Amino acid sequence: MTTKIPVTIEGNLTGDPEHGTGESGNEYARFTVAVNDRRLNETTNRWEDAGTVFHRVVAFNQQSRHIADSLRKGDSVIVAGDLRFGTYTDKETGQTRETRDIVADNVGASLKFSSVEVDRTPKAERPAADATGPTAVPASYAGTGVIR
Repeated sequence: MTTKIPVTIEGNLTGDPEHGTGESGNEYARFTVAVNDRRLNETTNRWEDAGTVFHRVVAFNQQSRHIADSLRKGDSVIVAGDLRFGTYTDKETGQTRETRDIVADNVGASLKFSSVEVDRTPKAERPAADATGPTAVPASYAGTGVIR
């Protein structure tokens, strides 16, 4: 049983996103987000960094392409997704290690300190209003009656 823990983080990319295709054929983007904890130093009355936590993030499919095309090292991002835990065996030591990743549902550029230009992907074409095709006529107009 997998425990899903929803999280939202805001931070900066530590490197360009890695984009690829997994063994199952799904596209992915992997990247790390550094989240800085800032605190007000009451003696100097200035904000100071009080530590950094690094979060590994993975996103899939169409979003992974958009991430790889749009985001670069140092960009400020907001990530919403589920925190997932896993284990693996270290090949060098043979010890079991734990992992913590965020599986992203949504990734976006933060607009707190910068601006972006949105390039919208067009929606799928819908049928024209005058397209021909089968039509449905109410039973009362078709000369048939409803028997109850």
